[in-house]
Amino acid sequence: MSPKLHLQIDERSGVPVYRQMMDQFKYYVAGGMLRPGDQIPSIRELAAALSVNPTTVVKAYTELERAGVIEKRHGKGAFVSANAHALTAAEQETALRRSAKQLAVEATQLQVPSPKVIHVVREELGALASERAAEAQPIKFAVVSGGA
Repeated sequence: MSPKLHLQIDERSGVPVYRQMMDQFKYYVAGGMLRPGDQIPSIRELAAALSVNPTTVVKAYTELERAGVIEKRHGKGAFVSANAHALTAAEQETALRRSAKQLAVEATQLQVPSPKVIHVVREELGALASERAAEAQPIKFAVVSGGA
């Protein structure tokens, strides 16, 4: 059974698309959703699913390989490396706080009250949990454009 993954690309975030892809794959590996030996989508498949240039995917995969997160096997595809490691609790918290700070800044700029922000986050966590509990499906890619 393949894991159900959501890759979100925000073209207006200021973060290069290849970097957004890299970070999300690293998080899936670090969180254990992708494990050593799991195959990841081909360059062509991922480029088509996310509507990005294949060169962008090549750059992300090359950097992930250089970082030891994935390994490419000639003629077989790309796989999560046996050397890939989970994040420590401190590293997880740092990553989570970085995202939370971004959300807090945006909520403040939009003048959204804290209870509403917390409610929306709980809804999104619940939706993801429901999807995980549903029958496993092939890897799914969800693209979120800037401002959506």
